Amino acid sequence: MSRTSSESKSPRRARVLAAAAALTALAVAGTPAAAATGPDRTANPVPQRPDDSPSAGLAETPDELKRDRRPDTVQKKLDRLVKKDRFPAALAAVRDARGRTRHYTAGVADLTTRAKVPVDGQVRIASNTKMFTAVAVLQLAGEGKVGLDEPIETYLPKVVRGKGIDGRKITVRQLLQHTSGLPNYTRWMPTAFKARAVYRSPQDLLDMAFAHKASFAPGTSWEYSNTGYVLAGLLIEKIDRRPVAEAINERIIKPIGLRHTYWPAKGDKTIRGRHPRGYGSEKPGGKLVDVTNLDPSWGWAAGQLIATPSDLNRFMSALMGGELLKPEQLAAMKHTMKAPGMPTGWEYGLGLSKMPLTCGGVAWGHGGDIDGYETRNGVTEHGRVATVAVTALPSTEDAMRHVIDAMDTALCTKRG
Repeated sequence: MSRTSSESKSPRRARVLAAAAALTALAVAGTPAAAATGPDRTANPVPQRPDDSPSAGLAETPDELKRDRRPDTVQKKLDRLVKKDRFPAALAAVRDARGRTRHYTAGVADLTTRAKVPVDGQVRIASNTKMFTAVAVLQLAGEGKVGLDEPIETYLPKVVRGKGIDGRKITVRQLLQHTSGLPNYTRWMPTAFKARAVYRSPQDLLDMAFAHKASFAPGTSWEYSNTGYVLAGLLIEKIDRRPVAEAINERIIKPIGLRHTYWPAKGDKTIRGRHPRGYGSEKPGGKLVDVTNLDPSWGWAAGQLIATPSDLNRFMSALMGGELLKPEQLAAMKHTMKAPGMPTGWEYGLGLSKMPLTCGGVAWGHGGDIDGYETRNGVTEHGRVATVAVTALPSTEDAMRHVIDAMDTALCTKRG
């Protein structure tokens, strides 16, 4: 097992090290994508154990090779995800409060070729997309164009209708906080193995949801629902007068310099940059299948984005640092409530989770699950931020907890 690290140096040190050209750049090439059944919806993928040991992929400077030879707790956690939990690969990026980033990899990128895991490779970030969608809505609120406590009917008249479903009684805030009671359309979606190439419009997704009755009256309970974020995407398009992909790109991705984050275009089933392949199993215990290519339209504003771990870290740092939202809107985003069904102690705000840490305090983030990939990420109040990704969905509760544990370790460990 090996650890790979790269630090974004201070300007002074960067100038010193630049002459040696010792740091390896994070190159981006092209290859295919991940697979899916629904953001944060398990679909019986059963990770299998790679034959060889985890491997690293980023060069270190000579100075770094001479120091930090102590065992690295974050690398140990990733190695365990591959060895014990049998994920084909794991990758992570950890950024400290001073802006220095260390990258980690374990396992193999391709179970057939045994290729190394690309450092800071792109993955489908699934429901992490909700943070971006929520930020765009909150920006519109900060501009006085959207009222969080206005009914969605105000902006999308006669769109939200069904059995016990009435847009006149559901607020924008409730959509973002999963208290709308809207049925979650991904419950009725076929698996990725049956519909990987199928394009679905936002209206298709709403039709799937509104064919079922409401889960509860608006504001009376909490239940995770991708449907609310499809409506949030339509709200953005209506008010901002442009496609949601363009709005998120122009409002968030470009301003904070996310060079490896993008919204796949219609019909694009691949991932543009270097990435580990994603795997899943059609039946529990079945043969692992490469599920890297699919049409991601079913995720839309709830789960369509692709990014790297370091880009996600940059986004979360910018968000918590006040670069994306005014104080009033950031406070609204961080106003949380209990979230039944999420890990113990987690609470949910507006497209943002609050997660207790074993070292004390909390982290803010989200996470995303999609056939082929799972990501867990968070940023502390002190500015330390981490993203961990694995290349299959967990097949057991223990494996699921171990991915969260790896994130927790990355956020709590001062070194690494």
